[in-house]
Formats: sequence, structure tokens, C-alpha cells
Amino acid sequence: MEDLFGSGAGSDDDGDALPSSTPAFDDSRPVSPRSPLAVRMRPRILDDVVGQQHLLGHGSPLRQLAAGADAGGPAGPSSVILWGPPGTGKTTLAHVIARGPGRKFIELSAITAGVKDVRRVMEEALTARDLYKTTTVLFLDEIHRFNKAQQDALLPGVENRWVVLVAATTENPSFSVVSPLLSRSLLLTLKPLTDADIEGLLLRAVADPRGLAGRVELSPEALEHLVRLSGGDARRALTALEAAAGVAFGEASTGDGGPRTGSDGGEAPAVVELRHTERALDSAAVRYDRAGDQHYDVASAFIKSIRGSDVDAALHYLARMLEAGEDPRFVARRIVISAAEDIGMADPTALQTAVAAAQAVQLIGMPEGRIVLAEAVVHLATAPKSNAAYMGINSAIADVRAGLGAGIPAHLRDAHYQGAKQLGHGQGYKYAHDAPHGVATQQYPPDDLVGKDYYKPTANGAERDVAARLERLRKIIRGL
Repeated sequence: MEDLFGSGAGSDDDGDALPSSTPAFDDSRPVSPRSPLAVRMRPRILDDVVGQQHLLGHGSPLRQLAAGADAGGPAGPSSVILWGPPGTGKTTLAHVIARGPGRKFIELSAITAGVKDVRRVMEEALTARDLYKTTTVLFLDEIHRFNKAQQDALLPGVENRWVVLVAATTENPSFSVVSPLLSRSLLLTLKPLTDADIEGLLLRAVADPRGLAGRVELSPEALEHLVRLSGGDARRALTALEAAAGVAFGEASTGDGGPRTGSDGGEAPAVVELRHTERALDSAAVRYDRAGDQHYDVASAFIKSIRGSDVDAALHYLARMLEAGEDPRFVARRIVISAAEDIGMADPTALQTAVAAAQAVQLIGMPEGRIVLAEAVVHLATAPKSNAAYMGINSAIADVRAGLGAGIPAHLRDAHYQGAKQLGHGQGYKYAHDAPHGVATQQYPPDDLVGKDYYKPTANGAERDVAARLERLRKIIRGL
């Protein structure tokens, strides 16, 4: 994998990675103007990192690690594992750490590197430490792709501090990293960047001399579109900005035969409009305001489509929300509510599917999370519908608020504490398991609610069988 800092290891035919030499990190090494915008805008110090403020406070382990023992402070942890979605700053943090005093940077990719590469790096790191007083920062991308043997090869270097290991992963390290390595590392969880983080990053890239150096201006609509499509991914946002700026430059240079002139006589900046972002990204702007009416209108249409069993419309509104950058966790919560409110006992497995989808989205994130959400939506939209449980709890709450349900029958009250029997608690209680079929004739509700039916099952789906069984249960319990 080739980038600004050199190329990663190759691979031979038998699967072993070929040796490669990754140059040490050189802070004075200029960044080529032909490098991608995301590379040119990579922060050089922790204070320039966008987001992740929960990890960057004064005295935090990351700051200690970036400063290093040679800077007069503690050395910090010997190894860190950065877990988070793509584009949240894992690689950036590794490069910032490598800029510390007396540091040498080596980058390996778990896709191409093998055990021999890891061992070679460890040997070189030990030599660099003992002979040249240089600390090697080993950045290992996608560590979850390393098997057990490959991860075990890291242990001597990590335990003896031959290297400062910075490992990045998008998968839960508890399942993908071996316990010995995990116990020797500090696990730091990176959060998706907020819209405000992405907006600030884009505006900085427009103005920064390392970025677009003020040669373009972003219209508010274009900025909003780029933020939405980024999905909290800084790399994606900067790549999209660079593509849109290219479209705007191309249009400006061909529109009237030459560059435009500003009021000061210099070349006027090209204005990146919404149409430029749409052309560059091949994605139309979705009219959707996550904090306004459109947010609630689309969510409402989504739920009502599921309730109305229109699976196609439900998938459409799901796509609109996801393409507009809606938090998939919000969508998952609405699906869980719909499963209980609109499907209920007509298909009890719908709630299981919805909860499983919500958990899966948390685990795998986007964009794969869209598949899980779609499966849940299809299940709910095509399932038989019943709001009987929903209406039942609402009716019960209404009676409670109206003051009904005074007291609790004495035979149902707690009889375990001292003096309870003298008060008549528990006397006459019938243990249901002693009765035929495990159902005893007995009063359970308060006196003023005897015979009150809150749950009224429908004849839809599995609730049809529940309705027949419930009728028999009520007859036995009420002695009818």
C-alpha cells in the first residue's frame, strides 16, 4: 500500500510477504502538491486533530505518547490499539505520535505483511534503540486481519518496548485481537466525527496553504452536501471536496475561455456550487434536514409505510434517511419501536429481528449496516400487524391515571416479612403450578378492575392462536 511515507510489503506466490524497507519518518520531508488532499491536510500536531477530544485532553495517554520520555514527561503507554470507524483519525494519530523526538516511523499493513516482516521490524527496532537511541513507531493498519501467529510475533517487541505499537482496527478488538496483546495495550475508542467537525475540516482545507489555499469558495449548499455525504469520515469528506473543486476549476477554465479576475486584479476563486458536488460524486443532494421538519417527515413516512405493509415505500424512505447521513442508530431505534407497536404478538419474532438489527448496526457500523436495517424493514413491513399490546398498555395506563385499581388483593401481597401473615397477606393464595394445566381460578386484579380486558388480540398472524388460548385462560382464571 503506497502513500506519502513509502510502500508497504508486497507478497510472493506462497503468501509470505516480501521484505520491504519503509523509510523513517522525516518531519522536514515536503508533501508533494500532487498528493491527495487528505494527505496534504494530515495534522502534524495533536492540537490540529479534528474530533476525538475525549482522547486528547491535557495529560491524556495519547499526549504522553506523542511527547515521549525524551520530551521531559513520562513515556506513556508502550502500545495502543485505536478502534473506530474509517476516517476518524487512526492513521493521523499514528503519524502525529511518530513526530515525537527521536522517533522512526514504520508502517505495515496486515493485508500484506507476514510474520517475517514483523520479526524483521522488531530486530531493526531493537538495533535502532540500542545503537542510535531512536524509538521505532510501528503503525499496523487493520490488525484484525492478523492471525494469532502474526499477532504473537508482536508480543516481544511490545512487552520490552522495542517498538511503540500503534494498531488500528475497525472491528471490536475484544474479538479480533489476542488476549496477551490486548492486555499489554491501551485500547482507545474513536468516535465518528460530528457534522461540525467535518464542516470545520472542509473549511480549513479550503483556506489552508497545504490544501486549496483559498483558490475555491464553498457555497453553503455544497458545504452541507459534502458534510452529509461524508458520513463522519474525514478522508471521504476531503476526497469529495477535492473532486468537487476539480469540477469547479474545469468549469471556470472552459466557461469563458480563461480564469476569472477578482476585484484586486488577481485570479478570483472558483465557487464550488451544489451542482459541482453532485457531478463529482455522482450523487444527487437529498433534501433532508436532520434537525428540522424533513427529519421528522421522512421518519414518519418510514414508520407509516411499515405499518401499512408497503415494503417498497419503507425501503425508499430508509434509503433517503441513510443517503442523507441520518444516524443509523436512530433508524434502528425506530424499527424496534415499530416492531412492538405495529406488529406485536401477530409476529413475536419481529421484535427479535429489530433488536438484533440494532445490535448489529452498533457492531459493524456503516455502510454494511444498511443491509441489516433493510432486512429488518422487509421483515416488519411484510409481517402481519397488531397493535393490541400497544393499545392494551395505553388503556391500562389511562385507568391508573384515572385512579382505578385501588389496592392489591390480600392473597397476592408479600407474605415473607415478619408480621405479614397476621395482616392476612398470602392467605388463600393458590399456587398456579398445583392446578391442572398450571392455571388456577383466582382473582388477580384489584376489586374495581375485575373483568377488565386490556389486551384484545386480533385475528392476524400468530395472534390468532393467542386469542383462542387467551379466551380459555380467562374463563379458567375468572371461574366462568
